[in-house]
Amino acid sequence: MKKENQELQEPTRSELEILQVLWKYGPSTVRTVNDKLNEEKREVQYTSTLKLMQIMVEKGLLVRDESQMKHVYSPATEESKTKSFLLDKFVDTMYNGSPSSLMMQLLGNKKTSKKELEAIKELLKKMDKGK
Repeated sequence: MKKENQELQEPTRSELEILQVLWKYGPSTVRTVNDKLNEEKREVQYTSTLKLMQIMVEKGLLVRDESQMKHVYSPATEESKTKSFLLDKFVDTMYNGSPSSLMMQLLGNKKTSKKELEAIKELLKKMDKGK
C-alpha cells in the first residue's frame, strides 16, 4: 500500500491510459485492462500491459490485490487527486502558475456554448462568495 506522505508521481502517457481504464471500469485484471486498451485506445500486447502495470505498482501508481488467483489492480490515488496534480503541474510549467492565463487561452481557442459559459459564470460566483 502507498504511504500517505509519499509524493505523487507523474504518470507517463501509457500509464495514464491504464489509469483511465481503471478509473472508468474499477479494479480489474491485466487481461481486462489490456482488452479495454485494445478496444478504446490502440493495439497493445498483453505482456507489455502486464509489465507496465507491474512497474506502476513499484512506482506507487497502482495497488495489486493478490488475495485471489487472478491479481486485481486498482489506482493508488483517486482520479480527482491525480488530475489536480497533473493540472497544477501543467499550469505551473506552461502558464507560469497563472490559472487565468490558461482560462483565457482555453476560452480563446475553443467554441464555448452558452450553456458552458453560464456554468462557468455560476462557478465564478460561487468561488467569489467563498472568499
